Amino acid sequence: MRLLHFNGERLVSTDFRGKTIPLYAILSHRWGNSEVLHEDIAAGTYKEKAGYRKIEFCAAQAARNGLQYFWVDTCCINKWDLRELSKAINSMFRWYKDAARCYVFLADVSVATDAPQSAWETSFLASEWFTRGWTLQELIAPTSVDFFSCEGRWIGDKTSLELLVHKTTGIPVEALRNGPLDKFTIDERKGWAKNRNTTEQEDAVYCLLGILDVTIPATYGDGVERAWRRLQTELEAARSAPSIIPFSQNDQFVGRESQLAELEAKLFEYNRATKMAIVGPPGTGKSQLALEIAHRARQRNRNCCVFWIDASDTVSLYRSYESIAQKLGIPGWDDEKADSRQLVKAYLGRNGERQYLLVFDNADDMSLGSNDLSDYVPQSEQCAALYTTTNRDTAKELAAPNVLKLKEMSLSTAQRMLANYIRAPLSPSEQQEAQLLLHELSYLPLAIVQAAAYINIRGITLQQYRLLVARQIEAVLGHDSKPPENGPQEHDITGPVATTLLISLDQICRDNDLATIYLSLAACVDQKDILLDLLPAASPREREDAVKVLSGYRLVTRRPAETSLDLHQLVYRTLQEWLRRQGQLDEWTGNAVKELYRIFPDNDHSSRSKWRRLLPHAKYVLMHSSVGKKGGDRLDLARKCAMALYNDGRWVEAEQLEVQVMETSSRVFGKEHPDTLTSMANLASIYRNQGRWKEAEQLQANELQICSRVLGDEHPDTLT
Repeated sequence: MRLLHFNGERLVSTDFRGKTIPLYAILSHRWGNSEVLHEDIAAGTYKEKAGYRKIEFCAAQAARNGLQYFWVDTCCINKWDLRELSKAINSMFRWYKDAARCYVFLADVSVATDAPQSAWETSFLASEWFTRGWTLQELIAPTSVDFFSCEGRWIGDKTSLELLVHKTTGIPVEALRNGPLDKFTIDERKGWAKNRNTTEQEDAVYCLLGILDVTIPATYGDGVERAWRRLQTELEAARSAPSIIPFSQNDQFVGRESQLAELEAKLFEYNRATKMAIVGPPGTGKSQLALEIAHRARQRNRNCCVFWIDASDTVSLYRSYESIAQKLGIPGWDDEKADSRQLVKAYLGRNGERQYLLVFDNADDMSLGSNDLSDYVPQSEQCAALYTTTNRDTAKELAAPNVLKLKEMSLSTAQRMLANYIRAPLSPSEQQEAQLLLHELSYLPLAIVQAAAYINIRGITLQQYRLLVARQIEAVLGHDSKPPENGPQEHDITGPVATTLLISLDQICRDNDLATIYLSLAACVDQKDILLDLLPAASPREREDAVKVLSGYRLVTRRPAETSLDLHQLVYRTLQEWLRRQGQLDEWTGNAVKELYRIFPDNDHSSRSKWRRLLPHAKYVLMHSSVGKKGGDRLDLARKCAMALYNDGRWVEAEQLEVQVMETSSRVFGKEHPDTLTSMANLASIYRNQGRWKEAEQLQANELQICSRVLGDEHPDTLT
C-alpha cells in the first residue's frame, strides 16, 4: 500500500509493502479529466493537474485530524504495474475499512458559509456520489466518514447525517453504523447497488466484491448478466475448492460433444491426472472448448481446483501464477521477491486430497524465457494440465499422445451457434440462407461471431449479409492482380474471418474515424495489452466510445481493469494485410512510433512498470520500421528502449538496440556529436556489465580520444 504525505512543500509517495502501515486518512471522490497520477508524483508535475486541489484538501484535513499520511486512489496505485493493480482492486474494501478517517469530496455540492441545512440538503441528496457503484464500499467500509462541499466546507459525518444518507441510499442504518455485514443476506447486500451507475456495466457486480467478501477476476466484455452468474458461482463455491476461471461459462456454446467426452474421460482417468492438448488453427474455438471443460470440472467435482492460465507470454504466465498463489493463500505469495511459479509448483506437488486442473490457454511458444512451458506444471498424480495451441509440435511435446485435433464444426452445430448469437430468432424461411452463409464462413466460430455481431448492430437480414460477403470476396479477388506494397502478401485475406472482419471494417471506416485510427495503430504494435494511452483522443470518453464500437463488432477484447485491449491473432494479421494492400502499413507504423515515443517514459526507476508494458510494442515497431535519414522519433524511441532494457539487466537486447542507436547517430549527426558519444558510453556500460572488459575498454578509449580532441582535456565530459 502506498501512502502520501508532504515533506515541506513536496508531495511524497511512500510504499509500505512489507512494513507497518501508519494511521492514515482516505479520500473518496469522483474522478475528473485532470487527476494527479502515480507517474506525476515521480515526475514532479503533480501541481499542474486540476486534481491537485483535492490532494491539498485531503492533506490539510488529515493534518487537522492529527494524521500525517493519506491515500488517494488516482495516484497511490501504479496502474502500469498489473500485479499491483490487481492486488489493489482486491484490497480496496479493507483499505477503506482500516482508514482512520474517510473524507468524501462532493464536487457537485456547494455550501455557503453558515448556510442552514435546508439550503444544501437537496443538492446533498442529489449528489452523483450517492449514485455511483464504486462509492458504495467507500460509504459502508470506513468507520468515520466526513462529507465536504466543493469549497471544502464540512457538511457533516456519517453519524450526524445518518437519516439523510439512509433516505437517499436505502442502506439500513445498522450497515451504515458498521454492523456485521453477514447479518444481511446476499440479496439484501446486492440490492444496495441496484440503482447505482458504473462506467462499465460489469462493475455493477465488481463494486460489491468487498461487501460480499468474495474475490473474482474482473473481466469485461461478457456483460453484466454473466458477471452476476460468475459472482453467484463463486458464492456457491465458497465452501468448495478455490478456483480461478476469469470468463463466465458460455451459454451460447454448442456442439463438440465427442471432444468434451474425450477430455472429461482422460483428464482424470482412473483418478490419475494427465496432460492433454487441444490443437487447431486460429478461430476454431479451442479456448471456448477449454473454457467449457474448466467450468464442467468445477461443477462436477467440488474437490477440484481449476485455474485458468494465460500462457501467451512469460509476463502473463507469471501474473496468472501470482493470482493462483494468492487464491490458495500460499505462504509468501505477497513477497515481492518470491518466485510465484516455484511457490505454486511446490504447493500443488504435495499429493493431498484435492485435485487440480491447470488450463494453459494460447500455449503456442514452448520456450518462455529461461523455462520450458512444461516446467510450469508440477509432477503430481493429482494435477492435470490442458493446453490450447495452434502449434502441432508444441502440442505433441507437451501432451503426446493425448493430443486432440480440433476439426471444423458440423452444419447442425454451426446453425445452433448462429441462432444463439443472433438476437432476432431465425424464421423457417431463413434456415436455407443460414446454411448457405455458414458454408461460406467454413463453419468457423470466430467468423460466425463476427457476422452475428454485424447483423445485430446493423439490423440486416442473413440474405443481405450474404450479399456483403459475396461483394467482399469479389473485391479482394479483384485486388489480387495488384502487387502488395512490400512484396507478396503475408496473410490470406480471402478466409472467412478476414471476410467478416473486412465487412465490419468497411462500415467502421464510414461511421467512426477514431475507431478506424485505433485499428490501424493496433495493427502496427504487439497484439496483446495494447494500452489505451497509446490511442490518441480529445478526452477519455471519446476514446472509450470508439473502443466500445470495436468491441461491439467483436474485433477487440477489452480489458478495462488494465486500461488496455487485445486483438485476436486472425484479426491482427488481417488488419496488417489490409493496410499493406492500401500502401499504408509503413505510414501507420510510423504513426505508432510517434505515439509510443509520446508516452514512453524517461529513464527513471519509478517508471519501470510503465516501460515494461510498453517494451513489447516498442520492440515490435522498431523491428518493423525503417530508420529515416534524420533519425527522428524512431531514433529517440530506440534510445529510450535501450536504456529501459539496460536498467532491467537485459544486456543482450539492450546491446542490439544501442548498437543501432550509435550507428544511426554517427551517420545522422556525425561521430563527434554528443548524442553519438552518449550512445558509445551506454554501449560500453553494457559491455562492462557483461564482463566484456576488452570491448568496453576499446570503446571508451575511442570515446575518450574524441572528447579530448573536441572538448579539451579538462572538460567535465572528458574527465567523466
